Amino acid sequence: MKPAFIIALLFFTVLQCYGQQLKPANSGYAPVNGIKVYYEVYGEGKPLVLLHGAFYTIEMNWGQLIPELAKTRKVIAVEMQGHGHTPFSDRKLDIATMASDVVGVMDFLKIDSADVAGYSMGGSIAYQLVVKSPKRVKKLVIISSTYKSGGWLPVINDGFKGFKPEFFNNTPIKTAYDAVAPDKTKWTKFIEQMIAFAGVPFDVGDANIAKITSPVLLISGDNDGLDKVELMKTYKLLGGGVAADLGPMPKSHLAIVPAQSHVSLMMQTKTIAGYLDDFLK
Repeated sequence: MKPAFIIALLFFTVLQCYGQQLKPANSGYAPVNGIKVYYEVYGEGKPLVLLHGAFYTIEMNWGQLIPELAKTRKVIAVEMQGHGHTPFSDRKLDIATMASDVVGVMDFLKIDSADVAGYSMGGSIAYQLVVKSPKRVKKLVIISSTYKSGGWLPVINDGFKGFKPEFFNNTPIKTAYDAVAPDKTKWTKFIEQMIAFAGVPFDVGDANIAKITSPVLLISGDNDGLDKVELMKTYKLLGGGVAADLGPMPKSHLAIVPAQSHVSLMMQTKTIAGYLDDFLK
């Protein structure tokens, strides 16, 4: 089986995350960095910003979790450039730019600081956000993600080299896009842009990760494509991996969820919600 086909299967798995039970209390577009970024707001309480994975929409990624999180929090879900309701743009797509977009949305909504949770691509954006704008992030939750390309297993990085736009036709990804995209004719350009984006190595930097002062919760599936040796190195950079019986428990936490892939991990609503509730409260 070719690596590209493995990655295609990863993204094309029929997700069970549809069926959002809650309507946003507020939604709209924030003008940031030359584009319009779509957001949705749910619930009341301390703010929690949600950043989705590559190719996903808010509903696809967070549809089952938002009703749980919004019971006690003000949840702000963002759709990144070209994703979901946010229009396609020819602007170069990279982690740093999207992190700046998130800051712009927070500024637009007058949110000085918030807890931030990111899945997959959203987690990489969240790492960049806390490094570049540390005062804006109180606690950070990283789900099945890494701050550098080398944090993925080689089969994941190699797989992106074989991606083609037609792989995504007739998939849940395309269905979700067609449901909310402001201009459906941009589909192929969006996929081409995302494939190019995924093929460019990135690295926020070990030294920068070690300087993060916000508590961080790392959540990973045991078979989600992350290199677990690199994940443990990340946890150590964040102050974890110690003998807590002989000293204080680290403020950052690590959770490995058994028998889970990259996609299936986000279907474990009760598990993820439980981890977030314990860590954020």
